[in-house]
Amino acid sequence: MSNTAWIEALADLQQQGEPCVLVTIIEERGSTPRNAGSKMVVSRERLYDTIGGGHLEYKAQQIAREMLEKRSRDTRLERFSLGASLGQCCGGATVLLFEPMGQPQAHIAVFGAGHVGRALVPLLASLPCKVRWIDSRDNEFPAEIPRGVEKVVNDDVVEEVDNMSAGSYFIVMTHNHQLDLELTAAILSRNDFTYYGLIGSKSKRARFEHRLRDRGFQPETVQRMRCPMGIAEVKGKLPVEIAVSIAGEVIATYNAHFGEKGGEKAEDGEKPVPMLVPASRRAQTN
Repeated sequence: MSNTAWIEALADLQQQGEPCVLVTIIEERGSTPRNAGSKMVVSRERLYDTIGGGHLEYKAQQIAREMLEKRSRDTRLERFSLGASLGQCCGGATVLLFEPMGQPQAHIAVFGAGHVGRALVPLLASLPCKVRWIDSRDNEFPAEIPRGVEKVVNDDVVEEVDNMSAGSYFIVMTHNHQLDLELTAAILSRNDFTYYGLIGSKSKRARFEHRLRDRGFQPETVQRMRCPMGIAEVKGKLPVEIAVSIAGEVIATYNAHFGEKGGEKAEDGEKPVPMLVPASRRAQTN
């Protein structure tokens, strides 16, 4: 494999929005299988390039995949003695640097390719987010889909709710109120999301709350729905103004959810999620 394989893999994975970990030998002592500076890239599915093979590479792969599973954003240093415990007889020692790359802070499903959806998705695509943009109407999507966004055309968009991982963000803004209601019911039934926002007015929220209660949803579950969604202080009715408001709320949520250091406890001065949303908005869900 060529010395540039890891560079090409990193570029390809980042273009696809696929998270990975770059593993680098930063120190070598004694006899080691590869020199300092050797690198490999670990994605969820594959390895690219090599740091020498054997059990050392296997252990490095395990650590990298564990970091991907936890969505870690922190770099990590690990020292390995290349002795019997690693099944390698070199007798040297190696220090590895693990660097998470392209780890999205939010996996987001956006339902609806209307005016606000077309304004919102490019904003989300410019953030550390992985976006699935879903609609039943192929002709509503723009000709150019932002890089890193997965376009999904499905006649039954409600099916796509189950295709998102736990902890995902859901944003619903379809062309049909009944479809909005069915999507809301499917999302609230999961109740394992980080954020659910529904476009609409306070009166729409009241109607939906009534219908959801009739379907047996508990009040505390329904209260997790943000409708109207977005930051109230961002005024305006233009699609881009609404989109900026929604994107701001998404940013506030994932910053508080992940913290400044990849999920560690927030430092002094950082506010929890509810306090990042203005009081005028919090009151709607109390």
